[in-house]
Amino acid sequence: MLTRSYDPRKVGLALQYVQLTITEGEISMSVRVDLNISLDGYATTEGGTPDNPMGEDWNKLTAAYVATKTFREWVLHDTSGNGTTGVDDRYGAEYFEGVGAEIMGAGMFGFHTFPDDPDWKGWWGEEPPFRVPVFVLSHRLRDSIDLPGGTTFHFVSATPREVLERATAAAGGKDVRVGGGVSTVREFLKAGLVDQLHVAIAPILLGRGINLWGELRAFEVGFAVRTETAESGTVHITFLRPS
Repeated sequence: MLTRSYDPRKVGLALQYVQLTITEGEISMSVRVDLNISLDGYATTEGGTPDNPMGEDWNKLTAAYVATKTFREWVLHDTSGNGTTGVDDRYGAEYFEGVGAEIMGAGMFGFHTFPDDPDWKGWWGEEPPFRVPVFVLSHRLRDSIDLPGGTTFHFVSATPREVLERATAAAGGKDVRVGGGVSTVREFLKAGLVDQLHVAIAPILLGRGINLWGELRAFEVGFAVRTETAESGTVHITFLRPS
C-alpha cells in the first residue's frame, strides 16, 4: 500500500508521473483504467453473501455494461449476437482493444472467496476474458496459473510502480490496464501512473462502499475531459493525459 500523499498543487506539473513509452517505430503505450461507478462516486457495493458476493446493488451498477453484446461475447462466451450495440457497447469493446497486460488486486481475482485453497483459480471461470498476462497484487504468493484463451495469472507483492514495470514489459508495446478493484485503482491514480481514466457513471445512488474520488481532489487538472451519454442513461467520462 502506498503511503505517499496526493498533492493537487503539483498536478499537471510534477505528478510523480513517469512517462512510459516503448519506442518501436512510432508505437507508444498507455496505462488505462475503466470503472463503473454510481452518481455519488462509489465503485463497490456492500451487503455481499456467499450466494451473492458482489452485493445486491452490483447488478444495478453494472447493468448497462452487462447488457452489451461485447460483454456477452467476451465474458459469457455468448456468440448468438444478442446484446445492446449502442454507446455502452462501443465503450465495452474499447475496454478490450489494444491491451497487452492487466493489473488487478487480490479482491478482483477473488482470493477472499477461498483464501486458503491452493487450487482456487479465481472466480473468472476456466476461460477468463482477459486473454493477456494478468498481474495480481497479493501477499499470497503462489505459482502462476495458465488458463485457456491466453490468460496467465501472476501473483506479485510489489508497489504500483514496480508491478507496472513488469506489466509494461509483458505487454509488448500494447497498453496496460489497471482493472481494479477500486482501492487498487486509487493507488495508481494517486501515484500519477494513469494516462487514461474512463468512468461509466450509472444513474443510481449508493451512499456506501468505496468511493473512487476520496483524496483525489483536483485530479482532473492536467487531463483533457470527454463526456458522452449512452442510451441507457449511463454517462461516460474519460480523462485523457495529453501526449
